[in-house]
Amino acid sequence: MGVPKRRHSASRKGKRRAHDKLKSPAFTLCPQCHEPVLPHHVCPHCGVYRGKEIVAVEEEK
Repeated sequence: MGVPKRRHSASRKGKRRAHDKLKSPAFTLCPQCHEPVLPHHVCPHCGVYRGKEIVAVEEEK
């Protein structure tokens, strides 16, 4: 098993970890009900995708 001979510096560690940042999901607004929805997904609030009703959503009482 390979074991490093020398200690890695803090800047080298930081360069390696530079791409590990978490990204927040990109939300868009539904054109029908104007609620936030993930792109390329059926709107969970109104059930519409690309202008067509895909899922019948029951209204809450």
